[in-house]
Amino acid sequence: MADRDFLAALEQGMMIAPTDTRLVAELPWNPHPAFAGVFLKHLLKGADTGGLFSSHLVRVDPGHEIGEHLHEGKYELHEVVAGKGVCLTMGQELQYLPGVSALMPPDIKHRIVAGDEGVWLLAKFMPALI
Repeated sequence: MADRDFLAALEQGMMIAPTDTRLVAELPWNPHPAFAGVFLKHLLKGADTGGLFSSHLVRVDPGHEIGEHLHEGKYELHEVVAGKGVCLTMGQELQYLPGVSALMPPDIKHRIVAGDEGVWLLAKFMPALI
């Protein structure tokens, strides 16, 4: 599938930052501190951007979810790169499929539930999450 091809290319790609170049494959999958079955690769952190921006590859395994939460004072942009899921926010159920992007405004509760094959997305925060 084309979405899996893009995910494979992304995972074998690199993040070119002002201070260094990082091979995405060598970045660790970090377990989410609050939600089981959710993992993040930190592509860019606030230390790279003066705290203005961060970017993370997020994997939500099948049968798992990122439970309802919000980010105080932070915009979050979701860009779905592979798999399927739903995002529940602002009274809506958004279908998360490859190619879908959704902006979460600051202080808005949202929840992401993975489909049967899981879901992968780029989550970008302004200002930085970490």
